[in-house]
This record gives sequence, structure tokens and C-alpha cells, in this order.
Amino acid sequence: MGLINTPTAEQIRIVITGLRNSGKSSLFNSIIENNIAIVSDIPGTTTDPVMKSMELGNLGPVVFVDTAGFDDIGELGKKRINSTLSNLEIADIIIFVTKINEEITQIEKDFLDILKQKGKKLIVVLSFADKEFNNNKIKFFQNYDYITVNINDKNDIVKLREKIIKLSNYIEKEINPLDGLVKEGDTLFLIVPIDSAAPKGRLILPQVETIRDALDKNCSVVIAKENQLNIYYNLKKRPELVITDSQAFSIASKNLPKDQPLTSFSILFARKKGDLNLFVESINRLKEIKPGSKILINESCTHHRQQNDIGTVQIPELFKNKILRDVIFDFARELPAKQELQKYSLVIMCGGCMLPRNKILFRLKILNELNIPVINYGIFLAYVNNLIPRAILPFKKYLKF
Repeated sequence: MGLINTPTAEQIRIVITGLRNSGKSSLFNSIIENNIAIVSDIPGTTTDPVMKSMELGNLGPVVFVDTAGFDDIGELGKKRINSTLSNLEIADIIIFVTKINEEITQIEKDFLDILKQKGKKLIVVLSFADKEFNNNKIKFFQNYDYITVNINDKNDIVKLREKIIKLSNYIEKEINPLDGLVKEGDTLFLIVPIDSAAPKGRLILPQVETIRDALDKNCSVVIAKENQLNIYYNLKKRPELVITDSQAFSIASKNLPKDQPLTSFSILFARKKGDLNLFVESINRLKEIKPGSKILINESCTHHRQQNDIGTVQIPELFKNKILRDVIFDFARELPAKQELQKYSLVIMCGGCMLPRNKILFRLKILNELNIPVINYGIFLAYVNNLIPRAILPFKKYLKF
């Protein structure tokens, strides 16, 4: 799948960081061969992160992110630093930029310690290589994976790109939706409702990716709306797998044979983007929810909410009707700070199709540390429709229980 077909959320994320005026933005522009980031001698020129996608050898589609200096100052500076830290949390590769002609500062040493703790692949760029080298700085970084770069020397930029590409074997790429679930020649039956929430003239991303993956795997695909399930019984060959929109779970389970393998697009993405085991384990903790508890609906993408929105309307109603009525629902697209999170007894999270997997995993890590159960939309909807374990049986070899 090329750059045009790869969502930004699934591209390898390479984040450039360093002190203000260390040469981050100039390096960013040189790598992507385009003057997108504003370059200035004035400290703090880069405010919001600047992103640009490109194809990069064996890494395939990547997105470079230029961030504000981690030594920014003032109230706005604190917000910029927090934005930089957020981008570093979801990075696959970090490029740390520091001037080759200056002594290393204590703030850089402290920041490098933070980066080491994140366990990310780190490349140190000693910038301004056309200046006189500071031997102390060279000595300090001798045990790091570093490279000296003069942005005006195209050979230096080529060498840096090659160094980045060599990390391809160490980067865990997102799996495809159907990896390990189907084989060549299988027939898939997809149930795709076209309701008021569906984008006009298009399918939603999980559906598009699943169809493309099925075709890449040389599978046959039959697609029907939820009111066309009679097509299923007209097929000469029984489908190896039926995949439905979560909102059609009830219709699918009532109208298809009980032994027909069945799951949902959202559950496919629960495995692709997050931790399917954690989501399934959290089902057992629903009995811990007490009257008056607060539940957070974490719906990550921005869209126009319809009258019967799945996150703000359907799931709260189903929870109150099927599990416990006396609960309070809050809604957020970003995960709140840890102190605020502690007031929640449960988080119900969307499929995260528009987010990098690293971001979903970072959120799950925080919730796990706080011992807050978290369930994906698809797992929740399967549960309230009495489709657990049926809807997760196709994944049984990936589950721990």
C-alpha cells in the first residue's frame, strides 16, 4: 500500500526534537526537500507541530514531525513542550538535534534521560557540521547512534535518510485487519449498513481497509446491507467469515446460522490498533461498576454527531438498559489527565481507526496503571448482544484465555 493509500495514522512516525534553534526545522525541510517549517534565528519559531509524509525506502510511508523546542519558556511554552512530549510518546523513531559546535547543556542531558526511558529508536543529529566541532560533545555522544549533518550538504541528508531506513527491521508496523484470520481463496461476507452517520458517497475507513486487505489476500468479498441478508443464503459457498458493522450485530446474529464465524470491523481494529486481550479481560470487570459510577466514552475522531450517534447515544442507552441504569457518562476525544481519570470506573474506547497505534497503546498503558478497565466499542456491542464469546472466536489463537 503506497503513500496515497496509507492513512497518516498508520505511517511510521519520525519525530524531530531538540532545543530551540538547534536546527530542527532546517533539518526537517532538508529531509522532506520542501520549505514547510518556518526557519528563523528567533527562538521559539516552531509552535504547533509541523508534519509531512513521504516514502522512505524499506520503511515505506512515513510522516516526519517537527516539534517545538523542549526548552521553550512561558505559559505558551509549557503547552508547546507538552505537545512535543505527546508527539514523542507516539513516535516510532526520534531524531534528537543538537549543535555540534556548542557544549551539551544540562537540560539536554536530562531530556536524553527521558528519551531513554521511552525505549524508542533514537538517532542523534549533530547539526551545523559546517562549524567547528566541539570535541566534548562528540565524546559525550560516542555511545549513541549519531551522525553529523550540514543541511547544505545533500550527501549528509542522504546519509541521514539511509541511517533512518536501516531501522526498518526494528520498527513494529501495524498489522493488516485480516492478518492470520483468513487464507487465500476464502470468501468473506461483509455487512455494511448505510445509515445517516455514514460519510456521503464513501465507506468508513475500517470497511475500506478490510476490503482492500481481503483483495490483497486473494479472498472473495460479498458485501450487503443489513436488510439484504438473504444474499447470504443464495451463496453457493458458505463464507469462512462474516464481518459486520457493530451496530448490525443484533440483526446478524438473529439472521445467520449460529455456527457461522462472525465478528465486527470494530473488533478487527481492536486487535489492529490496541490490545484485544485487555479489552476482553475488562468484560469481567463490568460487574464491579456500582450505582453512581462515572464512565468515560473516549471517541477519538472528529465528526458531525448524528441524532443516533453510536458513542454519545447508543452505547450509553445500551449500558443503562443492559447493565446498570444509575451511571453517569462523560465524553472526551483526548484522554484526561491521570488525576481526573481516577474518577472513572470504566472507559469505553472507539476503534481508533484515525489514530496511530502507539497513541492507543499509550492510552491503554495509562489506564492499566490506574487499574481502570477499558473496553472497545466492538467488544462492548458484542457483549450486550450476547455475542461473547462468538464474536471473538475467530481470534482465539491470539487470546490468552
